[in-house]
Amino acid sequence: MIQKRYEGFLKTAPLWKGNSVFNLFQIERHSEPDKISFYINEKLRLGKYVECLVSYELKQQKDISILAENIQIQKDKTTLGELDCLLLKNNTPIHLEIVYKFYLYDSAVGENEIEHCIGPNRKDSLKEKLQKLKNKQLPLLYTIECENYLNKLKMHSKDISQQVCFKAQLFVPFSKQNLHLKTLNTDCIVGFYIRQNQLDNFRECKFYIPSKKDWLIIPHTHVKWLNFISFKDISQIYVEKKFSPMCWVKQKNGTIKKMFLVWW
Repeated sequence: MIQKRYEGFLKTAPLWKGNSVFNLFQIERHSEPDKISFYINEKLRLGKYVECLVSYELKQQKDISILAENIQIQKDKTTLGELDCLLLKNNTPIHLEIVYKFYLYDSAVGENEIEHCIGPNRKDSLKEKLQKLKNKQLPLLYTIECENYLNKLKMHSKDISQQVCFKAQLFVPFSKQNLHLKTLNTDCIVGFYIRQNQLDNFRECKFYIPSKKDWLIIPHTHVKWLNFISFKDISQIYVEKKFSPMCWVKQKNGTIKKMFLVWW
């Protein structure tokens, strides 16, 4: 399963190219889905799990060497924050922050593409995450407390470039599957979302509800598919808890797509 998650992670596109969003530079690397052979604790939440996948990917790059990971920056006994990764790329020191998100594109929210992207349960948004990166996580590098840590590595913040590995899967409304993005990367669109009143459009389909870590995976046929009635009954439990499940939908012609069934 870890292999399929890793391959799904690698296939996920960066949410933007270059530094076109908030002047945040996406790290450049070119990776092939080689055979992964290491253990990741299944109890890790998805964000930390992805950090392990990124670490493995970076270690396969000949021009990259990792100096430190998951660096806790503390003041007295209080943790100010964490640097995800310090690395050298072609001997250039880089502070890398790692983000992997699932966003639904809702044009009723906000006034631009960034503001339109919200979490499946409407508890978070792309705009909030970008602001946190820009105003809290990246400035941590320039604090006195962090400088004290960097001194141990014989590094100085002024010499370190800051970059991100910000990947995302985007889901658009069922009626707008041909949506083309201008600011964000259209290649991130991997599926659609529907509301409960649209579910009857899929009576002839079969369904699969992956676990959250398996949201990374590219859909395939070798799973236990649910018929429409079974899926509708099970999905109702999620909806009543105000949780939007991701599903794989297999159409009669064999095509498989990713879908979120939203509760709102």
